[in-house]
Amino acid sequence: MARVDLIDGIAPQAGSPLAMERLQVDPDETVTVGDGVADLLLFVVQGAGSLDGDPVSEGTAVFVPAGDTAMLAATGGGLSAVVFSAGAGTDLHAPIGPRERIVTTDQVEPGRATGSRSFQVLFGPHNGSTRATLFVGYIPPGKAPWHYHLYDEIVWVWHGPGRFHLGDEAEELPSGAAFRLTPREVHIVENLAADREMAVLGLFTPAGSPSAAYLLPDEAAAYTAGPS
Repeated sequence: MARVDLIDGIAPQAGSPLAMERLQVDPDETVTVGDGVADLLLFVVQGAGSLDGDPVSEGTAVFVPAGDTAMLAATGGGLSAVVFSAGAGTDLHAPIGPRERIVTTDQVEPGRATGSRSFQVLFGPHNGSTRATLFVGYIPPGKAPWHYHLYDEIVWVWHGPGRFHLGDEAEELPSGAAFRLTPREVHIVENLAADREMAVLGLFTPAGSPSAAYLLPDEAAAYTAGPS
């Protein structure tokens, strides 16, 4: 299967304008973040610093629309981030709220997804990201039933370990792993930890809700019926 990337990131491909790369800012270094064509959605996974003078640290998400730039500076310990991009080929969602530039996970109320899973939407049409939605998903120990989404998505594992099931094959998902899901691709993301949630970052387009998942008919019947 070889769908999981552990090092390089996820490049754009035919029919998908989404991509992801890792960004390392060395201690006391400043880098320019921005793209002339793609919207960038950055998430700090380690360290601290500032964005145009505003503080950022682990759990901070940043939105830099196409054509804009921002100066990202690291403090003495350096800063690690993942940068998602949504190119011009995405379907635009109507904006339904004023644009925000910086959001932290401790500011966002969680929503509910399938079963006991939950999520936090960091950026989407509600705060200015009209090309794609960026969210954190929390997966309890175990695995959900087989399901699919109607959107194109890139997933990055913030806190593992887990396992990615696709068809008859499975790949391990340590922290830092990434993979792409195409629309209607039936899959499972399993949390292998027995005592804590797995956390993943997801970017998908068209923009919408991370709870929009669909079960296969047999899975839906079993899930609805519950234990006997």
